[in-house]
Amino acid sequence: MNKNPKNLFDRRGFLIGAAATGLAAPALAQTEEPVETARRNISSFRSMEWQPHFNTLKNGAILVDIASRALHMWTEDGQYKLYPSSVPLSEDLTRRGRTSIIRKVNGPTWSPTPAMKKRNPEWPDFVPAGPDNPLGTHALYLTWTYYRIHGTHDTRKIGRKSSNGCIGLYNEHIAEVFSKAKIGTQVLLI
Repeated sequence: MNKNPKNLFDRRGFLIGAAATGLAAPALAQTEEPVETARRNISSFRSMEWQPHFNTLKNGAILVDIASRALHMWTEDGQYKLYPSSVPLSEDLTRRGRTSIIRKVNGPTWSPTPAMKKRNPEWPDFVPAGPDNPLGTHALYLTWTYYRIHGTHDTRKIGRKSSNGCIGLYNEHIAEVFSKAKIGTQVLLI
């Protein structure tokens, strides 16, 4: 066996070099993912200030950022919370602008809109409250007809473009938002 120090395998040097070149990185980290996806995911969990978007926190405020798939909520006393959300499937289903909460329903029922029924004639005309309801456990109705902020039992939808226009949250998150939101809470979708 050759004991010459110059010929010995230097494990520490190899590991440092391998890490620098990416050879020691986990296989999952080496998968190619578009940079814009990584940026979007990072920005979706960045806290925001309410002042650039609202003049006051009277009745609280909800900001939904469609691009980052996040719902930001401020209560009237300034408490802030951030929630991952689902957003509309496509731009033509997306509505942006100002609205407000006009109704709160614990255990909502659901009926597809005429446009949904046209696209999906096999869908039922009515779904009662419960585990099969697409609105989950709670729904906040907006001034815009057919648009809601609601829960979902299908947790795979959160963080994705997966809705027909509504903003979806995990059921435990919509329960929190529901408890803090008021009739008249201002909502802005950007």
